[in-house]
Amino acid sequence: MGVSSVRCHLVVQGLLFLILLLQQARADHQVYNVSGLRSRKQVSSCNLFQGKWVFDASYPFYDASNCPFIDPEFDCQKYGRPDKQYLKYSWKPDSCDLPRFDGFDFLRRWRGKRIMFVGDSLSLNQWESLVCMIHQSASNAKTSFVKKDGLTTVTFDGYAVSVSLYRTPYLVDIVRESVGRVLKLDSIQAGDTWKQMDLLIFNSWHWWTHKGNSQGWDYMSEGTKLYKDMDRLTAFYKGLSTWASWVDLNIDPSKTKVFFQGISPTHYTGKEWNSQSKNCYGELEPLSGSTYPAGAPAAAAIVNQVLSKIRKPVYLLDITTLSQLRKDAHPSTYGEDHNGMDCSHWCLPGLPDTWNQLLYAALVMGT
Repeated sequence: MGVSSVRCHLVVQGLLFLILLLQQARADHQVYNVSGLRSRKQVSSCNLFQGKWVFDASYPFYDASNCPFIDPEFDCQKYGRPDKQYLKYSWKPDSCDLPRFDGFDFLRRWRGKRIMFVGDSLSLNQWESLVCMIHQSASNAKTSFVKKDGLTTVTFDGYAVSVSLYRTPYLVDIVRESVGRVLKLDSIQAGDTWKQMDLLIFNSWHWWTHKGNSQGWDYMSEGTKLYKDMDRLTAFYKGLSTWASWVDLNIDPSKTKVFFQGISPTHYTGKEWNSQSKNCYGELEPLSGSTYPAGAPAAAAIVNQVLSKIRKPVYLLDITTLSQLRKDAHPSTYGEDHNGMDCSHWCLPGLPDTWNQLLYAALVMGT
C-alpha cells in the first residue's frame, strides 16, 4: 500500500471513529448535563448548564486589582481593555435559580480539606478565579502561597482549606527518552499527588491540538508502539480513557469528589457564530439565546463517551455551550506581552467565575 493510500486509510478510520463517538455521545449527553453526581441520588431536576446570559449590575464578584493571584495574561482591565460590559453578565439556568457564590460558606463546607485543579492553562484560569472569589469573600483571612515543581497552592489558613493547581496539560505522562519527548497515551505515573485530595477538578484538550513549535511532545506511544503522530481526537480519546482508568483504580468516592471541567471553547472564527468578525477581538456582548450556531466541538463528544464508561462517580461541569456564547469574554490583545490574539483563555474577572459558581452550585445542590 502506497503512502497516499495509508494516509487515506488513516483519515477514513479517524472519521469513522469520530462518527461512532458522536452517535454514542448523543445517547449519553443527558446523563452528564444534570445536576447531581453519578451514583448518587438526584436531589434536583435542575439542569444548571441550559440557560442564557443576562445583564447583572451586581457583577463581577471581585476587582482584579484587589486579588494578588491573577496572571497578567488574564488581567484584561490592567492591560488596557477599554470596555467593562463583559464583566456584567450572570448565567441564568432555565429551570432553576443559580445560588450566588458565598466564599465564607465555601470555606466552612471545606474546612480542613484539600482542593486541586489538574490540567492545563484553562485549569489555571479557573483556579485563579476560585481563589480570587474566596479571597474577596474572606478578605481578612490570612493566606499562604507556595509554588514548586508544577504545583501551586493557596491556603486559607484560618480554615485550613488549600486550593491547588497541578499543571499537566495532557493528564497522561510525557517522558524524555532517547528519541525525544514521548507522550505516553497509556500511562499516568504523576497521579500520586492527586490521590490525597478531597475535591479534584480535571481538565484537558487545549494542548492536544497544538502542532509545530508549540507541540509539547515529539512522539506518542501506546504499549510498545511509537507514533510520530496520529489523529488528535483519537489520541485524546486514548489519553482520556487512561485517565478514566486511573480514576476507577485510585479514587474512593467516600473521600474524594471528582469533576471534569468540560471543553472550554475558542473563538477564532467569526463564522462559527454567524458573524463577519475575524475572531473575538472587539466583541462586546454574549450571543443571545441558549444555542451556539456551530454546535458542540468534537472533543466534547469524546468527553461524554469516556465518562459514559467510567465506573466511579464523576460530575461533568458542562461549561461548553454557555462558554461558547461568551465570545466577548476573551483577553484578545489585552494582556501583558501578548503577541497575537488570545481567543482561547478568559479575562479575570469574567467567565471562569461562572464556572466556579456552577461548581459551588453542584456541590451545594448535590449534597
